[in-house]
Amino acid sequence: MSDSPRIVVSLPSDELAADVGDLPEGVETVVWDLRSPAPRDAFDMVVPPYMSGRRILAALDGVRVGLLQSQSIGYEGLAGYVPDGARLANASSVHETATAELAVGLAIAAQRNLADYVRDQEARRWAPLFGASVADSTVLVLGYGGVGKAIAARLRPFETDIVPVASRARDEDGEHIHGIDELAELLKTTDILMIALPGGEGTRGLIGAEQLALLPDGALVVNVGRGSIVDTDALVAELQRERLRAALDVVDPEPLPEDHPLWHAPGALIVPHVGGASEAMRPRIARLVREQIERLAAGEEPRNVVTP
Repeated sequence: MSDSPRIVVSLPSDELAADVGDLPEGVETVVWDLRSPAPRDAFDMVVPPYMSGRRILAALDGVRVGLLQSQSIGYEGLAGYVPDGARLANASSVHETATAELAVGLAIAAQRNLADYVRDQEARRWAPLFGASVADSTVLVLGYGGVGKAIAARLRPFETDIVPVASRARDEDGEHIHGIDELAELLKTTDILMIALPGGEGTRGLIGAEQLALLPDGALVVNVGRGSIVDTDALVAELQRERLRAALDVVDPEPLPEDHPLWHAPGALIVPHVGGASEAMRPRIARLVREQIERLAAGEEPRNVVTP
């Protein structure tokens, strides 16, 4: 008989269980999507479904959990739903690449009028436009963590001037990163504002009417962070004046109501919070979950723990 500790892990689907593959001896996996009563009263690790809402996480009430492994990077608002004594880990390393890919795609689509051309194609209308460009633009990357750095890495070959901004100024790997206290001055020369910040009270409303007003005429706002970072009413006002443009993966509120003016604002390109929703996610989340299980089985600390 093995001396390995017994580890019980809840996975949200048969698909993820199959993707995770063979696990160390002594590990038991249970498929539970948190939409039915808990099949155990205790788990060493629980992986909720992707993009779980608070209603889903309420299923953990009364269940002892060692580690709650989210499938998302963002974790704001989840702390109150983590069972007592449990730790929360996010999915850093899973979504950065796909989110950066979408961010660059949104910038290209907006700069080169691709949404207009799709509408023209549907109408069988040949209407060339002289568009803006990603090349030679000054791109302010607001939020220089994993996603922000991945965006910058993909934009540099487009011959852009990258201006990274984080919570504090610092020099890192030969690059100067500006502090958030410099934002007002930096916005004045920004062609593309690329927002990659996490949500939460610390960033809510960070880009409001005052900050948007500092952007030059024709500037593009791209948001792949959280919708709450941008004052939606202020953004709509700028779009309706046709002074700014926006390409948004995230909005506030979400989902956007059918009658919201942002839907029809001039220069707005909106996609429904799909930054991480690509084929790249499946193998990456499986790799992270497997590593976390192996660490727990070996008595090691898990990765990406964001709460005590």
